[in-house]
Amino acid sequence: MLTRLPVQEIPTPCYLIDRQALEDNLSILGRVRERTGAKILLALKAFAAFRLFPLMRRYLDGTAASSLDELRLGYEEFGGEAHICAPAYKEEDFPLICTYADHIVFNSFSQWFRFKPLVEGCGQRLLCGLRINPQHSEVKVPLYDPCAQYSRLGITADHFKEKDLSGITGLHFHTLCELNADALERTLKVVEEKFGEYIKGMEWVNFGGGHHITRNDYDLDLLCRLITEFASRYGVQVYLEPGEAVVLNAGYLIASVLDIIRNEMEIAILDTSAAAHMPDVLEMPYRPEVLGGGKPGEYPYTYRLTGLSCLAGDIIGDYSFPTPLHPGQRLVFLDMAHYTMVKNNTFNGIRLPSIAIYEPETKKVQVIRTFDFQDYRNRLS
Repeated sequence: MLTRLPVQEIPTPCYLIDRQALEDNLSILGRVRERTGAKILLALKAFAAFRLFPLMRRYLDGTAASSLDELRLGYEEFGGEAHICAPAYKEEDFPLICTYADHIVFNSFSQWFRFKPLVEGCGQRLLCGLRINPQHSEVKVPLYDPCAQYSRLGITADHFKEKDLSGITGLHFHTLCELNADALERTLKVVEEKFGEYIKGMEWVNFGGGHHITRNDYDLDLLCRLITEFASRYGVQVYLEPGEAVVLNAGYLIASVLDIIRNEMEIAILDTSAAAHMPDVLEMPYRPEVLGGGKPGEYPYTYRLTGLSCLAGDIIGDYSFPTPLHPGQRLVFLDMAHYTMVKNNTFNGIRLPSIAIYEPETKKVQVIRTFDFQDYRNRLS
């Protein structure tokens, strides 16, 4: 796709979403729905560009939120089912949560018992569930492991004993991050060993997110078998709520080189920022791929790509290129749709990247959102 785009003409920095690549991912998810009867939700914490919701709702059943504002966005802009699961709820938010949600997942029995009277008195049927923690870790990075020691996410099996489950219709677990179906298979075994007696009385079970379903090597057959066998065994509706998998490899961040300096090595300063525009690069951490770039030393010219902020550690990574970089040159960072627009910030007053969509029918780029001083100012007081 990028070889056909006028990349040099796109104002930078800019997030660019490939509509066709997005629909290719959605088609895979749609086939999982058809084969298994599972319902699939968009995890808004990963991607929430609502201009694309009309396309996405053709393949997905609704949205999964972690806050009141995410929930409202899904309810108003996406439609379908609106689920929410958060570590805790604020009492002043809860009346609106009851207005927008049809599924509410509680992270503890204390939260459930506190809000149960409000649920029962809200005047509509809400499906309430509990988040469970099977204490089985598959995620290797502790920052992203919901089952790490002392995790605040979910109820462990020993805290289920002799608890009143009246009013609870479902269970929810989210234990994965960028993992294949074999990780789900091992997780399900532990979930059933520890919580099987409680699953038998439920109407639905949410397998959470972290399933890398649209990755080339993902075992779709195993996923579908696990879902269908589990649903048949317990008579429950299974939910999945992928985020990254929905937009995997469907977006880019296009940036420009502003300057080249030398301090023992060549350093390129870009008009983007790891700290402000792609925070997972520092948080995960990871090194994003660059179109046409390689590992240090792979090509003749090696550079450290750095951000525009004053943070000394605003470093994207070291890359090599077949030809020298120069000011004004465009660089394209790959796989930048997820956990970028939803996590970026205006540190140092650096403007947020524009958001654009590549439309395959017209073979044109449409810039759908730009940001200016008022967007920075309005976040402050």
